[in-house]
Amino acid sequence: VVGGGMPLAAYGGQTSLMEQIAPCGPVYQAGTLSGNPVATAAGLAQLTVLREHPEIYRNLEEKAKFLEDAFVSQGRTVNRAGSLLSAFFTDRPVENYDDALTCDTDRFASYFRHMLDGGVYLAPSQFEAVFVSAAHTDEDLRKTAEAIRSFAG
Repeated sequence: VVGGGMPLAAYGGQTSLMEQIAPCGPVYQAGTLSGNPVATAAGLAQLTVLREHPEIYRNLEEKAKFLEDAFVSQGRTVNRAGSLLSAFFTDRPVENYDDALTCDTDRFASYFRHMLDGGVYLAPSQFEAVFVSAAHTDEDLRKTAEAIRSFAG
């Protein structure tokens, strides 16, 4: 996110710690993706777009809610925060890792293959999330919801 979709490394901390990093302090820090000027420019451009178009957040919320509804209609437990969501193969709330371990991962594996066969690529693990983006079209969402609803496993 910080690189606007480009690879970029960033970190932060309390002022007292950050003042220890060169050039202010004695600790040298370097990394392949640290301070990448192209990615930094992309990140700043992304922030500009988001600042100028706050409706993007509302649209993302609506898109994710649409997919959440498709999952829920099939009896899935869904955890969602904004445009990030996870669907679990359980009828119980999933509030922590131990809860997630009780989910039916074999069913998830079948679901994953079903979605892939339907042209929808998801993370292949029950323990990963779906990320909805501004680039996803209404057609993408309809196709995904149809694939979710057509899973019989």
